[in-house]
Amino acid sequence: AMKIGAVPIPTNTNLRPEDYLYLLRDSRAVALVVSEPLLPMVAQLPREQLRYLRHVIVVESAPSASQIAPPAGASSFWTLLATSSPELEAEPTSKDDMAFWLYSSGTTGFPKGAVHLHRDLVYCVEYYARGILGITEHDRTYSVAKLFFAYGLGNALYFPFAVGATTILYPGRPEPAAIFEVVRRYQPTLFFSVPTSYAQCLAAADTADPPPDFRSVRHAVSAGEALPPSIYERWRERFGVEILDGIGSTEILHIFISNRPGAVRPGSSGQIVPGYQAQLLDEDGRPVPVREVGNLLIKGQSTCAFYWNKADRTRQTILGEWIRTGDKYWLDEDGYYWYAGRSDDMLKVGGQWVSPVEIENTLVEHPAVLEAAVVGATDADGLVKPRAFVVLRPDQQPSPALADALKDFVKSRIAPFKYPRWIEFVTELPKTATGKTQRFRLRQLGQPQEER
Repeated sequence: AMKIGAVPIPTNTNLRPEDYLYLLRDSRAVALVVSEPLLPMVAQLPREQLRYLRHVIVVESAPSASQIAPPAGASSFWTLLATSSPELEAEPTSKDDMAFWLYSSGTTGFPKGAVHLHRDLVYCVEYYARGILGITEHDRTYSVAKLFFAYGLGNALYFPFAVGATTILYPGRPEPAAIFEVVRRYQPTLFFSVPTSYAQCLAAADTADPPPDFRSVRHAVSAGEALPPSIYERWRERFGVEILDGIGSTEILHIFISNRPGAVRPGSSGQIVPGYQAQLLDEDGRPVPVREVGNLLIKGQSTCAFYWNKADRTRQTILGEWIRTGDKYWLDEDGYYWYAGRSDDMLKVGGQWVSPVEIENTLVEHPAVLEAAVVGATDADGLVKPRAFVVLRPDQQPSPALADALKDFVKSRIAPFKYPRWIEFVTELPKTATGKTQRFRLRQLGQPQEER
């Protein structure tokens, strides 16, 4: 699509019909390319509300293998391919032409279309893929994150394509057993995943048959959420591979702060990637001292040009050459950045800032805990205190005694005033398709009735 000057929008395949309706209406896309398994969902869309859509192209599993009749007016991908010229005339685009869009995962409302230029991909390849990972044509990349995420798009498409490396694509759900089999069979050298998946793989590793083997992997990478130090340590001990945690965003396209091979500080996001600059500012826009939490702004030429059809949000987020990430960080004396939560997730407890991430990282160090998420809740006096939602390991059972034990565990590890006043045991945490915890959904569950 980019070669002919068209603007593709990679789209999450796990959405609901109303989500696709929003994306099509917001983007004003003139063509929809849909794989056959998703056709029943797309067929539910009210065409009368899609005033800009002109073409629907259905990609069947194979020529003449369609099991579902395409909707009226739709075209078959295979028929178009068979009747088209084998020659492609590339559009002479420039580095500043619009190349593709990526919609944000929508953790805080309607997704925003981040408009990326042709230069953005080249920038990420040069400074992160080559500069940090040292990717070459001899690598084989395997990304648990799918191609429709900014993280996965780089990992599994334009990183390997840029250097002539091999990409390993798995179409199914990234369950631990499937991940272990892909790694065993195809021997990736670069493995990209997210903290939730690393935790799930560790939980499944001891009972897997055959035992998982990550010896082919020279670098494992994590992004999407801060990687708890306990997961890093357990992964390195279990598989002998360090995890390079980092932070990126849809707007900046890929990772802009990262740990380096052989220089990992567990719990930190690492150091600024060459080609990018960072600022940590207080609420008045002034730089904060070392070890003080501030709002993270990033400068780099892979930043999106603007949000489509959202001028006000663009002006609020993109400030000249700088972009507000919405993340809070603090910087240590050696230039390592430490995640302190989202700007709207930080808690003021007893007049002091408390990072939900710090409490979550402490909770998951307990042997009974698989995952944890912390939000603010108000007590009987209307004061904000931490409330924890905890997913236990399969061999554990929730109980008031365990809840008390977890509170005491947190008090013993970090400042006592940070401990969660409420522990709620849940079977799973609400997540976006990218694996990020949707804390706003937890905040919507209502206030706890009592401290327990």
